[in-house]
Parts: sequence; C-alpha cells; structure tokens
Amino acid sequence: MSAVLRLWSEPRTDSHEVKHQVKYAATATEPAHVVAHAERELPPGGVPAYLAARKDGIRSFVLWADPYRQRRIATVVTKSASDCVATYQVLGEQGEVVGALTREKALSGNGLRTRWTVAQTGAPEAVGFKGRIFWWYVWWLLFPVQAAIAVGSILSGSGDVARGPRRIIWRTRGKDAVLEFRSNDDEVQVHAEWVDWRLAAALLLLMRSFESWLGSPWDDKKA
Repeated sequence: MSAVLRLWSEPRTDSHEVKHQVKYAATATEPAHVVAHAERELPPGGVPAYLAARKDGIRSFVLWADPYRQRRIATVVTKSASDCVATYQVLGEQGEVVGALTREKALSGNGLRTRWTVAQTGAPEAVGFKGRIFWWYVWWLLFPVQAAIAVGSILSGSGDVARGPRRIIWRTRGKDAVLEFRSNDDEVQVHAEWVDWRLAAALLLLMRSFESWLGSPWDDKKA
C-alpha cells in the first residue's frame, strides 16, 4: 500500500495560526495525521507582490512543524521561471537541497500535456504527464458542450463543468511508478519508499497552486 499526502484548510480561531495543513497516512486506508503546516512566503511587497509574481509562475512556500511558525521543516523557492518552464527548489531545515521540481507547460515543446519532473537529491529522476492522451481527446471532443454548461452555470449560479484530465503518474527511466497525483481526491500517493515526504509535500503544494480557472488554488488569496 502507498503512503498518501493531502492538503487541508482548517478554520482557525487564532488568525495568527497557519491555516493549511499537510496530512500524511502510511496507507490509503489508515487515518491521516498532520506532518506540516503550509504557508506561502511573502516577498517584501507583501500579498500584492506575491500575486503579481505568481502570474509569472513564481511560487514560495514554507512547511512549518507547528501552526505558530516555531520551526521550519522545508522551504520551496523558485529557481527559475519563464512563460513555458519553471523550476522550483526544495530546501530542508538546514538549507540543504532536498530536490527540484520542474513544470513545463503543455504545447511548450514537450508535447500536448503539461510535464512535471521530480528530481530528488541522490535518487533517480521521475517524470509525469498531466492526464492520459486518450482522455484529453475525449475532453476536447466534449468541450463545446462543457463550454455551454459553463455559460449556463455562470448565468444561473448552479451546475458543474467537467475539468480536464488531471491524474499524473511519475515514473523513472526504468518505468517504476514513484508518485501519483489523484485528481478526485487532490492527493499525492507515494509509491516508492525512498521518496522524501518533504519533496512529495512540496509537489502537492505546487500542483494545488496551479489549479485551472475551475479549481481553487490554495495560495491565491488576497489576504
């Protein structure tokens, strides 16, 4: 059975506490427990500066050991970002490099699908593509219907629209499945024992921050 990481938002009575939690379960059937508290790390310009940089693919997150920010477990920083490719570095508690995560947008030279690369220090690189080709063809064939439903939803305030395929399985060159993003549950499953959970958690945070207009990115709040 695979370990599971999930991102949760908990209402807080104390506004100074970190709102978002990363929960971990050793298997998909076991109860999850909190392993970190996730928060975006704001630049000198505060929230407006973060949201402006976010449009260019820039992200910065912190994983805290507690909701009061007493100990930093890991930090996610943007190493480079362009219109098509962005690379993020995951640093440990002492500033050591845990690994890197790279996102290449669809139709940017790597094919029809968004490509995510996970490179853990001292471990084989794993690559995953967003959605299966077959389901993307099906989704695009049904897009005119979905567009009509979307317009109706906006006008009536009800209804639902099918989102594009989102499942991703990361595999090494040996084709071993290392990680998996499950779109229905918005969770990352860890299939390989050697994967550092901090890197998997950073991947989940990044995935959830790149939600489409139909989703709810956790780091796009204006306050």
